[in-house]
Amino acid sequence: MANFQRRKGKKGLTPFPKVVRRYKQSLHRPHLEESEAVIPARRHRGIFLLPNAFTTAALFCGFFAIVMAMNQKFDQAAIAIFAAMVLDAVDGRVARLTNTQSEFGAQYDSLSDMVSFGAAPALVVYEWSLRGMGKLGWLAAFVYCAGGALRLARFNTNITVVDKRYFQGLPSPAAAALVAGFVWLMDDLHFIGTNLTWPAWIITLYAGLTMVTNVPFYSFKDVNFRKSVPFIAIFVIVLIFVAVSSDPPKVLFGLFVLYGLSGYGVYFWRLLKGKPVSIIQTQTEGVDEKE
Repeated sequence: MANFQRRKGKKGLTPFPKVVRRYKQSLHRPHLEESEAVIPARRHRGIFLLPNAFTTAALFCGFFAIVMAMNQKFDQAAIAIFAAMVLDAVDGRVARLTNTQSEFGAQYDSLSDMVSFGAAPALVVYEWSLRGMGKLGWLAAFVYCAGGALRLARFNTNITVVDKRYFQGLPSPAAAALVAGFVWLMDDLHFIGTNLTWPAWIITLYAGLTMVTNVPFYSFKDVNFRKSVPFIAIFVIVLIFVAVSSDPPKVLFGLFVLYGLSGYGVYFWRLLKGKPVSIIQTQTEGVDEKE
């Protein structure tokens, strides 16, 4: 049998030079992980400008309301809170229409709502009327502020299990409209806040406690704005605009009073019909025995 001489490689060369070179580099740079040597670093994703600009404008309106209340300009403070409501309704729809939803936007929107619909109405009504009540006054304002914070935190955690047709508890913008609308209406009628301490106290406490109840409030989220509607619907919208523009303080406060009471109407109607009054499955996780 013939004996063939094996071919020897050249000195200093290896069959896989790139692999050996990368291995030697990793030995000299032990702080680098394997993924860093093979896969380039990803670029950090930025934030979407358009919906967050509306959220920033709503946050500004809440801050402006606080400043105006400190300057004893309560009508401008109430108008700023209503403007924040409009901007808060727009930013979510803009994000969905432009496909620019993000986790950053959701968290930023909650923080903006806490300022505009939690802290601002509480401070406005406290400066307008509740200051003269002493401890009862600032406790009612704090109950409202805490209710707004709890309402927003619960909304963020229960958003995937709640019935989309209803809100669980009074929404924070509607609660802010109750408080700010009352201040705006009474100021427009030239009433002094110190003479209406108990009505202001009751409305503030009602709004704060209703935000953390399980009372269902219609959300209008099942309304499809892309479907065709009868011609009379457009005429009804025109009438609503005319009514609001004729006397905004009276009309807006009246509408939100009706909405603020509607949840209890739905609650007791379901109770009488034997239907489940809860719109959410509350037992989604196991309960810790230590608690």
